[in-house]
Amino acid sequence: MDALDLLRALVAFPSLSHEEAEVAAFVEAEARRAGLSVGRRDNNVYTWLGDGDDLLLLNSHLDVVPPSADHPSPPFEPTLVDGQLYGRGTVDAKASGATMLSALFQLKAEGWAPPESGKVMVALTACEETGRGYNGLEDLRPHLPPVHAALVGEPTDMQPCLAQKGLLILRVEAHGQTAHAARAHLGDNAILKAARDLQRIADFRFDRTDGFLGQPTVTPTVIEGGTARNVVPDRCAFYLDIRSTPAYTHDELIALFADALESEVHVHSKRIIPVRTKAESRIARACVNAIPKAQPFGSPTASDWMFLADVPTVKIGPGFSERSHTPHEHIAVSDVERAVPLYKRIIQGYFQSENQFWETAEPPHLSSRA
Repeated sequence: MDALDLLRALVAFPSLSHEEAEVAAFVEAEARRAGLSVGRRDNNVYTWLGDGDDLLLLNSHLDVVPPSADHPSPPFEPTLVDGQLYGRGTVDAKASGATMLSALFQLKAEGWAPPESGKVMVALTACEETGRGYNGLEDLRPHLPPVHAALVGEPTDMQPCLAQKGLLILRVEAHGQTAHAARAHLGDNAILKAARDLQRIADFRFDRTDGFLGQPTVTPTVIEGGTARNVVPDRCAFYLDIRSTPAYTHDELIALFADALESEVHVHSKRIIPVRTKAESRIARACVNAIPKAQPFGSPTASDWMFLADVPTVKIGPGFSERSHTPHEHIAVSDVERAVPLYKRIIQGYFQSENQFWETAEPPHLSSRA
């Protein structure tokens, strides 16, 4: 089946997180039918060409978020209207999975193979959308050969994303001393301490900027404090949502705020790290060389890229990210059809000899598009 038929088949599986068994079995069967080597761990399926050590991994996810109330058609019945395919997962991210698989299937059918030193693998994994706990790629990766470079399939309109924001959540706790509100001078008001720190946060300026993503953003999101209307509060806590960039590690950001604030700083979550790939890396140049008028950019949205932070990785896939998780999620048929030859060109370009590749690739033009 072609990429569009494969996408329609994938969308028809209601593969919510932790419910990917049926769609994983379908992918496994299709890969075997194409004559490819196949492996599976739980609901994570991987298939490959070649036997070398230079492993290029193409990864996307099989799970989707639950349907919302206002879908124009049944969310798991892929519906074609005016050249647009509607359904949950059409954009995020089954179009990436379908076109990555189709690219590998076509390369196999055409008799192409990576050089003796190379291997190209597509891994479609589970539980990307859960945000915590089990993650399919994180679980699968220790069981794969060492990865040398990767593509992560998420909707970028087939433009190469070379940087991605992370998420650091801090819980800040101010401590004081209780007293009767009529004798407030006998207490130490924790709410006022927290207020001073919130003003410090509003005035805080970072001294490092990421070329794609700018500066980190810091947003107070939840605040709680006090026990009664006539008692000076001895405790006030608030949360900071910090969208981090590769200019700072999470540990550096934690230290910055611990030093700048009067209150105690505690880490609520630092798992979603920011990532970046150098524009001169082999995989970034393969993408730029393969895509007409490529505009590398940085993305504010997280993905499984964070589990590939140690290798050069580009986030790239068909469709527009703004349609993800919306009731009108859809993708143009032309975007699906366009993605397959682009993935093929990226794969083949990556495996060109280094000298040959550097002669053909132009230095990438950098963009700050979000």
